[in-house]
Amino acid sequence: MRTHKGLLALGAAALLLAGCGSGQIGGTGGQTDPNNKNLALITGQRGEPFYVSIECAAQQEAAAQGYQLNVQAPEKFEQAEQSQILGGIVASKPGSVIIAPTDDKALAAPLQQAKGNGIQVVEVDTALEDRSIAVTSLSSDNYAGGQLAAQTLVQLLGGKPGSVLALNTKAGTSTTDERAKGFEEEIAKHPNLKLLPTQYTENEPATAAQIVSSTLAANPDLVGVFGTNLNTGEGAGTALSNAGKSGQVQLVGFDASPKQVDDLRNGRVQALIAQNPGKIGQEGVKRAIAAIKGQPVERETKTEMISITRDNLDQQAQYFYKSQC
Repeated sequence: MRTHKGLLALGAAALLLAGCGSGQIGGTGGQTDPNNKNLALITGQRGEPFYVSIECAAQQEAAAQGYQLNVQAPEKFEQAEQSQILGGIVASKPGSVIIAPTDDKALAAPLQQAKGNGIQVVEVDTALEDRSIAVTSLSSDNYAGGQLAAQTLVQLLGGKPGSVLALNTKAGTSTTDERAKGFEEEIAKHPNLKLLPTQYTENEPATAAQIVSSTLAANPDLVGVFGTNLNTGEGAGTALSNAGKSGQVQLVGFDASPKQVDDLRNGRVQALIAQNPGKIGQEGVKRAIAAIKGQPVERETKTEMISITRDNLDQQAQYFYKSQC
């Protein structure tokens, strides 16, 4: 078993699948204007600290390079509203649209249209199932993040047996699906832990809280919960606190929003798996500009993940997310 310190550095995976050749620069049916100085960023949800952190870094990088960045986001992590926003963005004809697709299949058609109009598509955080549309994708190594969450939970439990629950958001969300998969496959290596069926919360904290409450009632041997994103972790923390189970049931959350960090400090959460959204936002803009200029870009990059506990909280402050720029 890895030591806790060994868990902290998991990641920094430079999975760089070189993106070169005519099939990846430019769009079919449309020609990109190399002098277009307009970029668009469509994140997954307005005001969500992970996406705010992406936005802040992207705005800073765009300004530094002399580009205009139009940032928009749906009120909720929901495909229909994001598609509507995308339609308006495509009509404005930016050189590139940098997007976190809220559905790995449903967003393919409108993004294919954007590509056909000569708009370079850059995926950040989430990605389409169809890899032929985007010129590049940047995200955390979410499968490894799920593994790290399981390893951290096992470390926290110290050999204690019992049931374990993973909370996913919406089926078809590439990032959280990968996190859940990594977690499930890692937990399966520990026969003292019983993995309960993964539950979907529709990305609603209240739903996550309800699921955890009912799971506690049906499984009194529940010893651990993994929330695959900020909302699931917050909802799980609320349910465990209301049941007087904070710290008795070990909760590993995902993301390091201000509230999640506070919850870690006060014991409502025992560990957080943090991403590096600032790096994703900065690099997303860099690659969008390169693609507009017809320069080759790497097709896929996975950024590092980190495990944060109360023991190393102050040392990992650079991974805390922003609530505003």
